[in-house]
Amino acid sequence: MTQVLVTSRFPDYLIEKIRAVSMAIDVTYLDLSGKSWPEGRVMTAEVVYISDRRVIPPLELAPNLRWVQTHWAGIDQLAGEEIWHSDIQITTASGIHAPNMGQYVMAQILAWANRVPGWLAQQRRGQWPKQRWTKFVPDDLRGRTMGILGYGSIGREVARLAKAFGLTVLASKRDAREIRDNGYTLPGAGDPFGAMADRIYPAAAVRSMVAECDYIVITLPLTPATRALVDETLLREMKPEAFLVNVGRGAIVDESALIKALKKGWIAGAGLDVFETEPLPDKSPLWSMDNVILSPHVSGFTNYYDDRAIDLFNENLGRYLAGAPLLNLVDRPSGY
Repeated sequence: MTQVLVTSRFPDYLIEKIRAVSMAIDVTYLDLSGKSWPEGRVMTAEVVYISDRRVIPPLELAPNLRWVQTHWAGIDQLAGEEIWHSDIQITTASGIHAPNMGQYVMAQILAWANRVPGWLAQQRRGQWPKQRWTKFVPDDLRGRTMGILGYGSIGREVARLAKAFGLTVLASKRDAREIRDNGYTLPGAGDPFGAMADRIYPAAAVRSMVAECDYIVITLPLTPATRALVDETLLREMKPEAFLVNVGRGAIVDESALIKALKKGWIAGAGLDVFETEPLPDKSPLWSMDNVILSPHVSGFTNYYDDRAIDLFNENLGRYLAGAPLLNLVDRPSGY
């Protein structure tokens, strides 16, 4: 009997859904959301589902632990932890966020292209501006070029949606030779076979890629290789009319360089859901910039998050019991 411990807060019907995977598992539900592992408590489970790195027990208290499934996609918060240096398998929730995050990215781009911030500013003033046809002329997306930094599940869903608006899609990928998506994919979402991108660039060619783009979307994980990737040098390579959207991690962008770029007109604007420091400090210049659209790190959330997370976990649980390779298995040398 394989013991499974779930430490995240889930409604009863989802716990029962896990139990229905197999008669060969024993599922224990211990809600530790927002808490730490109880001091001195021994865990006998082989498998644990977590939504907070603090609830991973010290390995001396978890002699049977073989696999940890996380409730999130970004794994940078586990780098350096004790478990990171073990041989315990870690899998992420990558793939379940693709529909809502793709929708978020397109909302940012459509808001910018259609001058929505300007509409709202005029609405608050209670009057239309003079020469409104000039002020609010939209940027027709058809024929424009989007560049996606990181072609995982989210980037692929962004590409799928972008193609419907007539955008040319360029994408960068750590290994540009492997164009298939080998992670978890929701039915009908994303670009499993790499067919949506018009060109795929290796990571070393990002500078030449962004120089061609009118819209640039960051969906990268945070690793030593991607930290501050978007720096002053890269920002200077972008078109002055380019709009940057970041839904990856805040630290992928050198925020001081971005603020400088926005002030000096190296790029036209930015839509930001993530920041170097969260919550965004009160004194950050980003709050008051007319060419920035901010949101409080919400692009990854959806009403269907828990249901999708458990569907992924159950798929992996079946694979674990069968001795098959797990989906979204973290590659520690790569950092994600």
